[in-house]
Amino acid sequence: ELELFTPGPLKGKRITAEACVHHLFFDETSYPTRGNLIKCNPAIKKTSDRAALRKAVLEDRIDVIATDHAPHTSEEKARPYVNAPAGLPLVQHALLTLFELVATDDFEVTDVVQKVCHAPAEMFQVAERGYLREGYKADLVLVSPQQKTVVDDEPILSKCAWSPFAGTSFSTRIMGTWVNGAHRYDGHKVLPGPMGQALRYER
Repeated sequence: ELELFTPGPLKGKRITAEACVHHLFFDETSYPTRGNLIKCNPAIKKTSDRAALRKAVLEDRIDVIATDHAPHTSEEKARPYVNAPAGLPLVQHALLTLFELVATDDFEVTDVVQKVCHAPAEMFQVAERGYLREGYKADLVLVSPQQKTVVDDEPILSKCAWSPFAGTSFSTRIMGTWVNGAHRYDGHKVLPGPMGQALRYER
């Protein structure tokens, strides 16, 4: 289906495409150890499919990198494969998976910033977000390339309390998150206080 989408800059496109982080990170070799935990729609497929998706990101054939938001319970995911629900909780580790692809030279940091920050704001015409600019909302993530994240050693912040990345050691670590300029994550826990604002659109 990738051939149906036009490569090139986002501006002026009438049809856009996105890929989810788990399709860029996992492939068929992940099923023996992760099984139902990575069951999703569309399914995670062959290594060649994953490579084609990564290539499409670099070609700007895929405009945005997104996440799945499906915090099914571990009990639901433990059902026989055909009865288990599809979907993964990904928000906590999504950025780390992309920086892992930077570490393996599949992407540049600028590719990640473009696909997860700039492009979504431009595509949906979100006002004052998506860029680090004076007068814009300060939605920031501080990532350390010198510190690792061992998923099994960290608290799972999703309410479903499990992660498809169990057993994974990422080569980077999120040291802090700011939402609308307010410090909301210190690298270990979510800090108290108001978390967000309604988005405004320039359209």
